[in-house]
Amino acid sequence: MKYIIVLGDGMSDEPLQELNNKTPLEVAETPMINYLASKSELGLAYTIPEGMKPGSDTANLSVLGYNPKQYYTGRSTLEALSIGVDMKDTDIALRCNLVTLSDGEEIYEDKIIIDHSSGEISTEDAIVLLEAVRKELGNEIYKFYDGTSYRHLTIWDHGSVVDLAQPHDILGKVIGEYLPEDEALREMMKKSYDILDKHPINMERKAKGLNKANSIWFWGAGTRPSLSSFKDKYGKSGAMISAVDLLKGIAIGAKMKVVQVPGADGTLDTNYEGKAMAAVKVLLEEGYDFVYIHVEAPDEMGHQGSIPKKIKAIEYLDQRVIRNVVEEMKKMGVDYRMLIMPDHPTPIHCRTHTSDPVPYLLYDSTKEQNNKWLYNEKEAQLSGNAVKEGYTIISKLLNI
Repeated sequence: MKYIIVLGDGMSDEPLQELNNKTPLEVAETPMINYLASKSELGLAYTIPEGMKPGSDTANLSVLGYNPKQYYTGRSTLEALSIGVDMKDTDIALRCNLVTLSDGEEIYEDKIIIDHSSGEISTEDAIVLLEAVRKELGNEIYKFYDGTSYRHLTIWDHGSVVDLAQPHDILGKVIGEYLPEDEALREMMKKSYDILDKHPINMERKAKGLNKANSIWFWGAGTRPSLSSFKDKYGKSGAMISAVDLLKGIAIGAKMKVVQVPGADGTLDTNYEGKAMAAVKVLLEEGYDFVYIHVEAPDEMGHQGSIPKKIKAIEYLDQRVIRNVVEEMKKMGVDYRMLIMPDHPTPIHCRTHTSDPVPYLLYDSTKEQNNKWLYNEKEAQLSGNAVKEGYTIISKLLNI
């Protein structure tokens, strides 16, 4: 028996007037997911523990079977694992986004945050911009490390876990009241705007109609993480397929194999087929018991507030990932159990994460059910099934 999780980051949503009070999941054409739903258990899972902020960090820890209240020490620390930073016990990790702020003549505090991802800037351009920041602001106390796309890392020697605003939570707002109280962090953010706004890459981006990456934004402060081995915890060898440093970091902390897929970049145009076939290979050729396929695109489209692009991301997940995995497993005649779900909702109307429960689909190729379910939020609720402690859902998948 093989075990698969397909995680559509942020694909759950709320009914939208533009979709006749349906959600993107209800509207999207997902024939493979709905075929599986008719033979599966449906339900709702509560992935965000009460009192914790909704995010891909806490939620993916839950889905992977790690209680966030026990294991969570900050998002950026998990990304540090992926980047290969060996944190000291006295280090604090900070997420360092490259964001788009309004570029008028107003003072920094009066600027508006337009885009938390700088138009999903390429890693190549982002690294050049971060090097400009590193050259001016980096020192023995604050060290900057390259990540992927807009997602980068700062290590603060002998720092403290300060409260910092998540940039995707304040899109369209004036930033003044959301800036760090710590003076050094706030000043670095302000200086980064002077370094980046007129940088040749940003002037070129503006000429092309793209969002500038004209400021850094610190958030997600945390201490060195400590996860137990996935194999020791669940008795299964596991592999992670994701373009996102956060998920790779969780996998490294859990001593899982991290599978690198060429062209997997966390955007709407990621290499979906490559992820699917990498999952099949790691299960059937390399002998792993479990694989976690993470697709970031629905979440990014939710943050962008794009209804058609979020629908398209869900359809790509269905047609280019799940269909390929199912067909390959069937062709090889291998028994498997598959869990399909989001980590958290990223509703279009608010363009950020919420703590609402998410729909899950649990399929077993050896015990196909016969029902009329479709996979969406409404029918998952009607099923009456609920996993109140989200970190236990993996036990349902692994049947333990």
